[in-house]
Amino acid sequence: MIRIFSSAENNKLKEIDKIEPGAWIHLLEPTEEEIVSVRDELGVEDEFIRAALDEEETVRIDAENDQQLVLVDIPIVRPERTSFLYSTLPLGIVITKENIITVCLEETSIIEDFWNGIVRGFDTQKRYRFLLQLLYKNASKYLQYLRQIDKAQTQVENALHKSMRNRELIQMLKIEKSLVFFSTSLKANEVVLEKMLKFNVIKKYPDDMELLEDVIIENKQAIEMGNIYRDILSGTMDAFASVISNNLNIVMKLLASITIVLSVPTLIASLWGMNVPVPFTDHPHGFLIVILISVGISIVAFFILWRKRMF
Repeated sequence: MIRIFSSAENNKLKEIDKIEPGAWIHLLEPTEEEIVSVRDELGVEDEFIRAALDEEETVRIDAENDQQLVLVDIPIVRPERTSFLYSTLPLGIVITKENIITVCLEETSIIEDFWNGIVRGFDTQKRYRFLLQLLYKNASKYLQYLRQIDKAQTQVENALHKSMRNRELIQMLKIEKSLVFFSTSLKANEVVLEKMLKFNVIKKYPDDMELLEDVIIENKQAIEMGNIYRDILSGTMDAFASVISNNLNIVMKLLASITIVLSVPTLIASLWGMNVPVPFTDHPHGFLIVILISVGISIVAFFILWRKRMF
């Protein structure tokens, strides 16, 4: 799908039907015909457009024939059964002489915030500032999702305090997986931002330098937050693993103690059930005496085990 936006008229963003100078072209999971159409009309490198269509593509910054490509990973939320899985997806940003092109495989709130008017000071004709605004919005979205992950982690942790079910443990593993995705992508994005700061691949104006530095700071903050949450989650998982193991030991100890106590009557009944002469055979109250002996020995065994805190 192709959507074209322009703010050339009265600095108000509106969707247009044809590509014109200063327009923003957004390609959402484009077909082969749409890719060829944009490529031929704007003379864009075919590789630049297709780069973001590979989920495993490495983030990078590239330039060729007065065209610049900035490929970064953006955060997304995917529903998975009864919960959600946070993951990442490549976003390609191509800057030509007169236009800016964004390419993505899935809908993302980062892009939607721009055409919905949530982002202020947005102008499609200021291509490099638009690029920096996209990167800043991307870093902010990471921070937002990391806070959501932290809240979800707290909820799952509270549920685990009440019930050690596999469902909560699987949710914790999903959260840990999401944090790994975020941490890896944020570090890769940091490399791209550092290159933009050091090398003159992207034209930087004095007003844009401060925004680029803000993007780098926001991205580093997201990296630090992700690392903190990963450490907390790792410690929590280790603690719950120890709790589960300890609970299992307690159950096994209790069952062993009960087995010992119950084995006393079983042993005595087995001895007195043999077809050989045994004490109290001719006694009128022999059965009752044997029962009392079994109960007495069982009580003594229970008391000894209780003193040793086996119950």
